[in-house]
Amino acid sequence: MYYKGGSMLHTIRQIVGDDEKWRAILRGMNRDFYHLVVKGSQIENYLSEKTGRNLKPVFDQYLRDIRIPVFEYFIKGTKLNFRWNNCVSGFNMPLKIYVSGKEMKIEPTTWFNSVDLGVTNAVIVVDPNYYVASLNMTGK
Repeated sequence: MYYKGGSMLHTIRQIVGDDEKWRAILRGMNRDFYHLVVKGSQIENYLSEKTGRNLKPVFDQYLRDIRIPVFEYFIKGTKLNFRWNNCVSGFNMPLKIYVSGKEMKIEPTTWFNSVDLGVTNAVIVVDPNYYVASLNMTGK
């Protein structure tokens, strides 16, 4: 999948959540590794350091695994219950969702978590800028 690398970088850009910072990181990487032969691990470590976030699970998922992570969720009352599935152990990528049109950042893990939305019958939409699939476990 030739587009997978670009999709992964775009997803990391969404994790960073600041385009100016992301651009500075990419320019810094170009400057710091100019005319050097580097290992993938050096790039991974550089991005983790500069973003201030451990991106190892993200790289394990998108570089070393063929599966696309699935954001699984269901709503019970006013609570959104969610987790990552179809992913590597320890995958914990943050995710931007829209709850009935209102933006919300959540931090799914491979274990179910929940957050009170304060409303019933909420409509959940995953930001399309993340390279993930989603599954409403209630089938709605």
